[in-house]
Amino acid sequence: MELEWIVGRYNYLIFIALALIGFYAMIAKKNLIKKIIGMNIFQTAIFLFYISMADIEGRKAPILVPGVEEYVNPLPHVLILTAIVVCVSTTAVALSLIVKIYQKFGSIEEDEIMEMMK
Repeated sequence: MELEWIVGRYNYLIFIALALIGFYAMIAKKNLIKKIIGMNIFQTAIFLFYISMADIEGRKAPILVPGVEEYVNPLPHVLILTAIVVCVSTTAVALSLIVKIYQKFGSIEEDEIMEMMK
């Protein structure tokens, strides 16, 4: 019974693993590019979580088909599409800021930049 419970919720376990990996990368890494990669992994975990919650067993996609009466709510999927656009935009802005930081300080290591600012 416990194994079936875990297998039935493997996507939530993957969400937890991805969230922890992304959070660790954002906190522990000193390289700014690695922090951005960690942020993207964390955002992907959030996408997986929302999509996992939206799927209800036994319900069909919201396409009008004769004989199907129960549908999955499409709103979480639409919100994730919007979140993906925000994720790409955030990544683009962050990378452009890293380019400017590199041009000014000659490094993308957080410790070196903080040392130069003193």
